[in-house]
Amino acid sequence: MKIGVLGTGSVGKTIAGRLVSLGHKVRMGSRSSGGEKARVWVSEAGDLASEGTFSDAAAFGEILFNCTSGTGSLSALELAGAANLAGKILIDLVNPLDFSNGTPPSLSVCNTYSLGEQIQEAFPELKVVKTLNTMWSGLMVNPGLVNNGDHSVFICGNDPSAKETVKNDILVAFGWNPSNIEDLGDITKSRGTEMYLPLWLSVYGAGSSGVFNVKIVR
Repeated sequence: MKIGVLGTGSVGKTIAGRLVSLGHKVRMGSRSSGGEKARVWVSEAGDLASEGTFSDAAAFGEILFNCTSGTGSLSALELAGAANLAGKILIDLVNPLDFSNGTPPSLSVCNTYSLGEQIQEAFPELKVVKTLNTMWSGLMVNPGLVNNGDHSVFICGNDPSAKETVKNDILVAFGWNPSNIEDLGDITKSRGTEMYLPLWLSVYGAGSSGVFNVKIVR
């Protein structure tokens, strides 16, 4: 499969590297082509890896990942181009963290709205699926790092078939047990998963490690 990854930070590189290891062709996108981070990643990732602009990556990918910063996601997607996004699945891993007043960050949108909803509203022909945003990037692609992989990942979005594709072709391929994939419903449920981040940051700070997750027990 051809996959576009928007963003060249640690999350983007972790996701893109795992996808390449699974045999996918991956194009990493940023605001301008030829950036140092993207070029270094391509040189390390091998023949299945390429880089370009947000627009290049969006046009290339059959499925897209949003790994940009929370406050920059909408502008990055605007640069990607609505025509390149239309009809495609966007796996949104991003939380609306605002570092403008330092750390710990606040949420730029919360309670009655979410970044996931903002993206879906701005690009109605895009199939936004929110998932993997409640954990450290290393766990996203390797759940076995904690409790033998027996912990929970959340997913939400308006398109049921898009969620099934993400569950089966991405999450299970990353190593997630289907019984631990919690489908919360439509894209409004991303409010809850995004608002979990202040608690996640507190747990991280208390334990000095991001290698943890939650498990839903019924």
